[in-house]
Amino acid sequence: MSLANMDNNDLARAFSTVTNAAEERSTVILGAGIIGLSTAYYLCLGGNTRPDTVHLVEAADEMFASASGRAAGFLAKDWFGQATASLGALAFDLHKELAEKHNGKKEWGYSPSTGTSLAEGSAPKDAPRGDDWLRTGGSRAEVAGTHSFSGDAVGPAWLTRRKGDRIEVISEDATVAQVDPLRLCRWLLKECLRMGVRLHQPARAVKLSRDQRGEMSAVRLRHGSGAGFRIPCTRLLITAGAWSGRVFGELFPDSALELPVGRLAGHSIVVKSPQWQAEHEVVGCHAVFTTQMDGFSPEVFSRVGGEIYVAGLNDPGLELPETATEAKVDGKCIDELKAVAKRMLGRDGTDISDLEVVKEGLCFRPTTHKGTPLIAHIPDDELGPGIETKMPPDGGVFVAAGHGPWGISQSLGTGKVMAEILEGQELSADVRRLGL
Repeated sequence: MSLANMDNNDLARAFSTVTNAAEERSTVILGAGIIGLSTAYYLCLGGNTRPDTVHLVEAADEMFASASGRAAGFLAKDWFGQATASLGALAFDLHKELAEKHNGKKEWGYSPSTGTSLAEGSAPKDAPRGDDWLRTGGSRAEVAGTHSFSGDAVGPAWLTRRKGDRIEVISEDATVAQVDPLRLCRWLLKECLRMGVRLHQPARAVKLSRDQRGEMSAVRLRHGSGAGFRIPCTRLLITAGAWSGRVFGELFPDSALELPVGRLAGHSIVVKSPQWQAEHEVVGCHAVFTTQMDGFSPEVFSRVGGEIYVAGLNDPGLELPETATEAKVDGKCIDELKAVAKRMLGRDGTDISDLEVVKEGLCFRPTTHKGTPLIAHIPDDELGPGIETKMPPDGGVFVAAGHGPWGISQSLGTGKVMAEILEGQELSADVRRLGL
């Protein structure tokens, strides 16, 4: 069976072979979402690491069952604060470069996009927007406020307009884009496996092993309740999204460090609207950020092919499940999003049945209190008593997590920079403010 015809489970079974050969430098990446995949991809392209010494470990029964497969896929170049501005710009350029090189429009729906702000006629002018998005469910539109302008902008043709609505374009040309994150992750996975990276899924890391010098040399994995097995590990990277803190705590129980990675649960639906037409893609996709409606601020993103992603209903208090596949969609939340879709995407007076609901989703975005991701080497003295690693670039423990709503947008940049950190190379972006 060719890679092109394999599903994710076939790929996992085909490429989870373990070798007992000694390896001077072996890299284990815990979490095979878009950050882990991007890191593995650029690590292999760098030329200093043999792909067959890179191991991707994924605990969930289903690949890409959380934010990596169920996020919106909106990309921005310059919607970021100072701490992540360099990373965001690098990542945006890498998304464009990758799409141009590998036919990203066909493979994962890469497309230029236009960012639009919508305030319904009944919306108060001080409705939540901007930097409070993570905390209260406000819109991201205000983040791009420096690009806003008034005028004749009317928004996407598939958007239902009502008298009194205030609509304006909030993105400059060529500074926002759109992808289907699930398709991008599947492409990255196939490329990593084609190069020789090894995937272990479903499997979880349960214990570290040390060599005769007392340095970390292997990690023990377990498939479900079955017997464990070891894989070589001198470099350990945690990219487990909202589960990153939990993973670190289980492997380093005596460490005083708690990785400050939290979670923000968010529901979404993907629909097809009778108002969308193929000619709407000629210029590109659209992203619509709203002010508050019915207690939250919906965000709507069109994708190549006619799918429209509707989200914005977030719950910071929803408990993190054991694995992503155990997340339970709340039917009430889905009904609220369907009502939004009917109002924003359906013909006037249409019933929700006229909107084809393609998917219903719940994902947990990894967040930090600072609102910026962690991209860092964790010093040995933070790992707990008795834990030592080889000196970088041959060894070490690292983390890349906490990207909040920007995980897909910043993914390729994070992967490239993280690969450079692992290899001890000059960094392509300034991430000095993203340490522990």
